Amino acid sequence: MGRGPDLASLEDRSPSGIAGAFSRAIRAGELLPGDRLPTVREVAAELGVSPATVSAAWQALRRTGAVVSRGRSGTYVRDSPTPWLSPRQRELVGAGPDGLRLDLSRGTPDPRLLPSLAPALRRVSERAGTLTYQDEPVLPELRTVLTASWPYAAEALTVVDGATDGITRTLEQVVGYGDRVVLESPGFPPLFDLVEALGGEIVPVELDERGIRPDALRTALGTRPAAVVLQPRAHNPTGVAIDSARAEQLVRVLRRSANAMPWIVEDDHSAGISTAPDVTLGRWLPEHVVHIRSYSKSHGPDLRIAAMSGPASIIDRVVARRMLGPAWTSRMVQTILLDLLTSSQSLDEVGEARRQYFARQRTIVAELAVLGVRVIAPDGINLWLPVRDERAALVHLSAAGIRAAGGAPFLAGVSGAAGEAFVRVTTGLVSPNDAADVAAALAEAVAAV
Repeated sequence: MGRGPDLASLEDRSPSGIAGAFSRAIRAGELLPGDRLPTVREVAAELGVSPATVSAAWQALRRTGAVVSRGRSGTYVRDSPTPWLSPRQRELVGAGPDGLRLDLSRGTPDPRLLPSLAPALRRVSERAGTLTYQDEPVLPELRTVLTASWPYAAEALTVVDGATDGITRTLEQVVGYGDRVVLESPGFPPLFDLVEALGGEIVPVELDERGIRPDALRTALGTRPAAVVLQPRAHNPTGVAIDSARAEQLVRVLRRSANAMPWIVEDDHSAGISTAPDVTLGRWLPEHVVHIRSYSKSHGPDLRIAAMSGPASIIDRVVARRMLGPAWTSRMVQTILLDLLTSSQSLDEVGEARRQYFARQRTIVAELAVLGVRVIAPDGINLWLPVRDERAALVHLSAAGIRAAGGAPFLAGVSGAAGEAFVRVTTGLVSPNDAADVAAALAEAVAAV
């Protein structure tokens, strides 16, 4: 049954006895925050009691606050109180005690590699004006700069509050209750939560070292999806990137499908720090693609700003809907981004960050290879590491002072070969001085059981 109490020797098999056994296992650290409890049927079968008895035990544990139910996902040991996060986002942060030496579970950029905001903030009052509620949502000067760097000729472009906001706004327009949405697996956990929150059905597609596999996409299109969401580069969590040849293959699959063309939503969340080519299906299918470019990884997560393009038919609907909510992305923030995108100092700082992440990833990969662990150097800041046992790997890393994220939340229905397990490590945060030690801990975690 996995981690937890030894049920075979449990004498009191009443609801209180079962609840007590699991409560003791939680307090003893045999079950860690975020661990999933076995199913009611599994425990009932092992103990030879009715499912109702086990359900009553689970209810008792919930009343004490020891565990939390997440509906169909199961019952979990309660972790840090984060009610503002969606279910898979709560699982996204690796478990382990506070105060660890390195937290590599978050998927965030190194704050030391972000461009300085001080010059932009000093100049923002000189460039930001007072506008009316009905003015154009995007600053004309920013639009000009964005358009000049955009990877294809888009019909319309706007600015939103980060990549996830752009994806959410798009899917809200095109996905109805019961509609299917194709998502990469492994993929970004909040996207799974988002589709489920919209009442949609997730259709997972597998990846290889060049992104979505054409055969997997062909099969998924047979379900008549309303949308396909993909990450063209610096894929989270795997770090793979779609090259131009693979993009053309995917376009051919989409065009040859007997079903209606779905919306293609591209999440280019790490554009500024990615070293992979800027590839978009919008080059071939501009009338069906919404391309979103975020500046969180490159310029600062708290700026909360991204640009998105697509046909006017969808972008205008997104803009109109936002006018009934936040209305526009702060023009002060837009002015700061404009400054960062045009300042030679900021351009140099982002370029240096890109080089640093590139070097850090390859250093870790090289150190792992010396230790007999061979992985492909990823694009971006994350490493998707195959391990023998996810929980054992996380515990081993925690003992070494390192927090990583378990791989399970990144998977939606498919996980590759049977028994395959992973952890995601934000190796972009690992400085050259720590690379050898981190690689040694990772190599040992790979084999941990």
